Amino acid sequence: MADQSISSHELIPKHKLLSKDDSEKMLAHYHASKMQIPKIKAKDPALAELGAKTGQIVEITRLDGSLYYRLVVA
Repeated sequence: MADQSISSHELIPKHKLLSKDDSEKMLAHYHASKMQIPKIKAKDPALAELGAKTGQIVEITRLDGSLYYRLVVA
């Protein structure tokens, strides 16, 4: 069995790191602070390829097109 990226699995939604500017725009749009959005562990397998660091925000696009945001924590 060949090694495959976890992100290529059909049931794993698309994960994307937001830039600092995009993070600020998203937080302003929802009138929220970083601490108010749900968290995701930096060691989450879906984040391994992104190189996500604590404090960054990840945008998750589910299979139905809906968007979710998570704050990366240690």
